Amino acid sequence: MPSPTPGWRSCRTWVTSRRWPHRRRWRNSYSTTRRGVPDVDIGFIGTGVMGRPMAANLAAAGHRLTVHRDTPAAREALGDTVRYAASAADATRGSEAVVLMLPDTPDVEKVMGEVIGVLRPGTLVIDMSSISPAAERGLAEKVAGAGGAYLDAPVSGGEIGARDGTLSIMVGGAAEAVERARPIFEVLGARISHIGPSGAGQVAKIANQVVVGVTIEAVAEALHLAEASDVDPLAVHSALMGGFAASRVLEVHGLRMIKGEYEPGFRIRLHRKDLRLAAEAAEDLGTALPGASLVHGLLGTAVETGLGDHDHSALRLLRDERAG
Repeated sequence: MPSPTPGWRSCRTWVTSRRWPHRRRWRNSYSTTRRGVPDVDIGFIGTGVMGRPMAANLAAAGHRLTVHRDTPAAREALGDTVRYAASAADATRGSEAVVLMLPDTPDVEKVMGEVIGVLRPGTLVIDMSSISPAAERGLAEKVAGAGGAYLDAPVSGGEIGARDGTLSIMVGGAAEAVERARPIFEVLGARISHIGPSGAGQVAKIANQVVVGVTIEAVAEALHLAEASDVDPLAVHSALMGGFAASRVLEVHGLRMIKGEYEPGFRIRLHRKDLRLAAEAAEDLGTALPGASLVHGLLGTAVETGLGDHDHSALRLLRDERAG
């Protein structure tokens, strides 16, 4: 943000923002992010593996963050670049936008009970968690009833995408709210896709997780086949990356499997949760997802064998155990 120059007070004006309708206060002409778009007062709730780098990027871009929860890991990642709140309600008060990045549907519903209780009219709530589409539609109605706007905006790209600001963001909600959220989304993601009305972003995310989960299992089986045949799996990986089998999953997670590096970017237990959501959505629609159901079962087996906090590429270890 540029430093004020002599006479800067003459630049101050009383502003009512079109994008943030309840923002009406003295501001100076330099109040923009480092990307040249309006800065936003953000309550950020969720400081896990994904939330920490996302919050760090928003703060680095010039947005003002109040963060919950205050943990040693959050302090290490964010330092004094943000304000820390003792509760979700405290993070919401005074914020123009509230961003949630939480593990599962019950977590979001619990936090939203606090958020809605202190929500100011005009506040934009953005849930970037991966949860039930039906739950999102219900939350959107409650936020609208409190005078706010609501978006479901789950992401894909894992910890690497969160750190690098290259996430794919799948958004459900009103077009006007999506435009208001762009100063936030453009910091966090390389691709912003408005899928449709409330809940549509979560449907897209579930579809994404079906593709990723089934592909991880396919890569695990392919590399297991190579090793069982006494063929160099790295050579096979290189060859596959040059053909029709090439994918981001094969590129990144295939190398993780070959190297045996399973520090979590995205945990097995969370992917199991996402495929549970897929199964629930399919049941509600009266259809079936047999491949996703198979992988959901394998993820469950992985959790039962103590792999729940490993990266989801650790599905590869199940092949070795079964072969043994």
